[in-house]
Amino acid sequence: MKYTFPKDFWWGSAASGPQTEGTFEGDKKGQSLWDHWYDQEPERFFNQIGPDNASYVYKRYKEDIALMKETGHNSFRTSIQWSRLIPNGVGEVNQEAVAFYNEYINELIENGIEPFINLYHFDMPMALQEKGGWNNRETVDAYEIYAKTCFELFGDRVNKWFTHNEPIVPVEGGYLYQFHYPEEVNMKKAVQVAYHEALASAKAIAAYKRMNLDGEIGIIVNLTPSYPRDENNPEDVKAAEIADAFFNRSFLDPAVKGEFPADLIDLLKNINHLPEVKDGDLAIIKENTVDLLGVNYYQPRRIKAKESKVKAATGPMPDDYFDNFEMPGRKMNPYRGWEIYEKGIYDLLINLKEDYGNIPCYISENGMGVEGEERFINKDGVIEDDYRIEFVKDHLKYVHQAIQEGSDVKGYHMWTCMDNWSWTNAYKNRYGFISVDLDNEGARTIKKSGHWFKEVSDENGFDEE
Repeated sequence: MKYTFPKDFWWGSAASGPQTEGTFEGDKKGQSLWDHWYDQEPERFFNQIGPDNASYVYKRYKEDIALMKETGHNSFRTSIQWSRLIPNGVGEVNQEAVAFYNEYINELIENGIEPFINLYHFDMPMALQEKGGWNNRETVDAYEIYAKTCFELFGDRVNKWFTHNEPIVPVEGGYLYQFHYPEEVNMKKAVQVAYHEALASAKAIAAYKRMNLDGEIGIIVNLTPSYPRDENNPEDVKAAEIADAFFNRSFLDPAVKGEFPADLIDLLKNINHLPEVKDGDLAIIKENTVDLLGVNYYQPRRIKAKESKVKAATGPMPDDYFDNFEMPGRKMNPYRGWEIYEKGIYDLLINLKEDYGNIPCYISENGMGVEGEERFINKDGVIEDDYRIEFVKDHLKYVHQAIQEGSDVKGYHMWTCMDNWSWTNAYKNRYGFISVDLDNEGARTIKKSGHWFKEVSDENGFDEE
C-alpha cells in the first residue's frame, strides 16, 4: 500500500533553544531557571550534564541546517530563549542574541526550511522566577513584551509562531510532581501558574494580531488521550474525563474555544482553588484563540476510578480523582517507561476534528527515546535505528488514516533533529535523526532513520507491503 500525504505536507523535526543551543563565553545570555537549578543541584541531572552542554547549535547551526536538508526537512521548529534575548526577562535586549537568531532564521530560509518559532519552552529567566515565575502576574506582562519584541525582530520572515510548548508541563513539573524547578507540591499555585500561562498566550496572540503580520500564531499542547479502564463502567469513564480536563482540556479549550472547561471550573470551585482573575482577562482569552495547533503525542493515559486510599500530598492533587491503570499486554518503550500506542495519534486528531472545529493542526512532536544507541552502530559508523523507523512509520499510518477521514492535519515533526539535552535526563535517552557524539566535540552523524526520512519527504509518503 502507498501512503501518500497532502501536497505541501510539513516534514521535519522539533527542538528547543534551551535543549540545543548551549552557553558560550561572550554570548551574554542571562540565567534561566534550568541554569540555576543545575548550579544548585547538579546531581539531579543524568551524568551531571547541564544546559551549558546542550548540543552546541549556537556555534554549529549552519552545519546542522545542512544536515536538516540532507534528512528531508522542509520545516523545523525550535524556540527562542527568553533568557538569551532579554537576559533579565525584562529590559535590555541582548544584541548578540538578536544577531544569532537572525542568522539562524535566515540560514533555515535560504535552505528551503520554513522556521516554526516557539516563544516559551520551560526556560523562565531566573530573574523572573525569583519573583514567582508564572505564579506572579507581572510575568504575564513581561512575557507579552518579550513576545512583541520577537515579532518585531523576526516577524518579517517567520510566518509560524507558537506561544508555548506543552504549557501543562511547568504546572505538573514545577508545582505538582517535582520534576521541574521549583519542585513544589502546591495545587493552588499550580492552578494560578496554568491560568497565567493561558492568559499570557492570549495576550501574545492579541499583540501579534495588532501588528498585522502575515503569518499564523498558535500553541503547542501535549495531548495524552485518557482511556478509561472499562468504557462500560461510569466511574472509570468519569475518572478519565477528569484526567482529561486536568491534563488536556485545561489548555486545549482556552486556546481553541476561548474558555476553560466547565467541569474543571466546577471541580476547582468546590475545593476553593479557582485562580485570581482580573476584569477583562476572560474576554482577552475568548477573543484571542489560536490560528494553528501543534500537537505533541507520545503515549496514552490509562485511567480507572479512584481505588487507592493513599493521598499524594497533604493538600488537594489531581490524583485525588483517579488512579492510573496499567493495561495488560501493553507495548512499551522500556527506556522511557512509556506505553507505545500508535492509534492514540488518530484518536486525538479525530477528537480535534469532531469537537474542536477541525482546527488546522500538525503533529509537532512524536518520537522514541532510546538509551545506549551506540550498540547499534554499523561498520560505517551509522546507527541502525530500525526501531525508530518502525515507530514513526506506524504513527504516520494513523495520521494518514485521520487525513482520509477529514482531519486538517498539515504536517509531522519528529522529536528531535539531532540528539539533544533533555532536562534532568540530559543525554540519557537519544531521540534524534542525527547522533551527537559528546566525546568527540559534538560530532554529528545521520542515523538510518534520518536517511529514511529523506526518502519519505522526497516521496511525500512511503510504501508498505
